[in-house]
Amino acid sequence: MTTTENPVRSATEWLATAKDVAAELAVDAAERDRKNETPYTEVQRLKDSGLVTLLGPVEHGGGGQSWETAYQVIREVARGDGSIGQLLGYHYLWAWAARLVATDDQVAAVEELYTKNNFFFGGAVNPRDSDLKITEDGDEIVYNGHKSFSTGSKVSDLTVLEGILEGTEDHIFAIVPSEQDGIVFHDDWDNIGQRLTESGSVTITDVRVPWASAAGYVDKKFHPLTYNTLNVPAIQLVFTNFYLGIAQGALETALEYTREHTRAWPYGGDNKASAGEEWYILDSYGDLQAKLWAAEALADKAGAAISAVLHAPREELTPEARGDVAVLIAAAKQRAIDTGLEIGTKVFELTGARASATKYGLDRFWRNLRTHSLHDPVAYKRREVGAYALLNELPEPTWYT
Repeated sequence: MTTTENPVRSATEWLATAKDVAAELAVDAAERDRKNETPYTEVQRLKDSGLVTLLGPVEHGGGGQSWETAYQVIREVARGDGSIGQLLGYHYLWAWAARLVATDDQVAAVEELYTKNNFFFGGAVNPRDSDLKITEDGDEIVYNGHKSFSTGSKVSDLTVLEGILEGTEDHIFAIVPSEQDGIVFHDDWDNIGQRLTESGSVTITDVRVPWASAAGYVDKKFHPLTYNTLNVPAIQLVFTNFYLGIAQGALETALEYTREHTRAWPYGGDNKASAGEEWYILDSYGDLQAKLWAAEALADKAGAAISAVLHAPREELTPEARGDVAVLIAAAKQRAIDTGLEIGTKVFELTGARASATKYGLDRFWRNLRTHSLHDPVAYKRREVGAYALLNELPEPTWYT
């Protein structure tokens, strides 16, 4: 099935599609993780399923769905493969980047372009690096520089660039074709987790963009809105949901292993016939499942909250409403990290020594979550929630808040 002619589907049907994709990805996820090859086939599967244009306008063949649904889809896909869940989540954020900062005409053009062509997004917008340098050349702006991370690089059709215009403090976003001489993606992503995200570095050399395509600029001037700052809480909740998907995958994989392979311990004085009768195994799985359900419920609450403001008129968002949403997402993210890391570690105690064999790949869940959860210090998310609870302070928008 092609996605340029997506049938109208309900949120429930989209989630069912995501479950099917996740089930396919889970079959050989451990093997693909070991091979660490560029996931062209996996991204094509996302395209073929229609998930890539989930947020795209219906009139151009998109799903016309809400962010609340998109977050749940990210979680489902990450359940099967954390790397592919991250790629899809980043794609959704970058596909929405025009709505966050661009003019109405620019938004319409970008959404028609990516939806009709079933294009996949990547981004070179790592705030911890030096900004790309932008110079003016007549009716064009020219990007140059280097970024340490460019998630989705080689599998992307479009890349989001961000830099600072020379002689000013003006940040300018632009969406450009990924395949061009001025963009060189490097083969230097070799981390312990999220290995298939193509998150290596990129060099940008003389990439030209018409001033007319500088997102949100009219007559070379940008008029800011509070809505423009939703990019960070929106992507922080992307993180939260693929963390939860990874945690779900870990718990489900461990449960299946225990049912089929784990042996009861014969030296405890209260010997059982099967591992499923062991009190400590039942106790621990019950604890992990309860914590995961709680983390999911908090993430769903945050997803509904930010979805409401992302789909509301941009001019209506107040700093106070933005701050309330950001705090809720900070709380959801810290719960997802803590719960996911606990599950990723504890499952080894519940499955037994033989489950540590490489062929089962049970370690990939902890590696995946541990790797990406270092994106920004979770302690600052706890501080944001603490300042809100104790001092009634809302977090100020930054590149990470």
